[in-house]
Amino acid sequence: MEITAKAKYIRITPRKLRLVAKTLMGLTIEAALDALKFLKKSGARPLEKVIRSALANAQKTDKKAGDLKIKRITIDEGTKWRKWDKSHRIFHEARITKRTSHIKVVLEG
Repeated sequence: MEITAKAKYIRITPRKLRLVAKTLMGLTIEAALDALKFLKKSGARPLEKVIRSALANAQKTDKKAGDLKIKRITIDEGTKWRKWDKSHRIFHEARITKRTSHIKVVLEG
């Protein structure tokens, strides 16, 4: 049985999240949460929240944390926030793109 949890529009680039997600694939829930505590990457905190949410969803179906493994973590690109920034030169503007991410965690057990 698969248990899922999602988080959308997270204000961090998908590339940074995928670096952290690669290290967690195939780990048990307890091992993944321990690993995320000690990672100094900015993507560790949002991924920890989504994994804890998936664990809470699993406990509603009477599953134990020791029996669950991370089957799949999907990081998709969300919408981009675009804004214009005035440059130091006259009549010149630069576009700033703030990227967002969608996280989906699938547990099996």
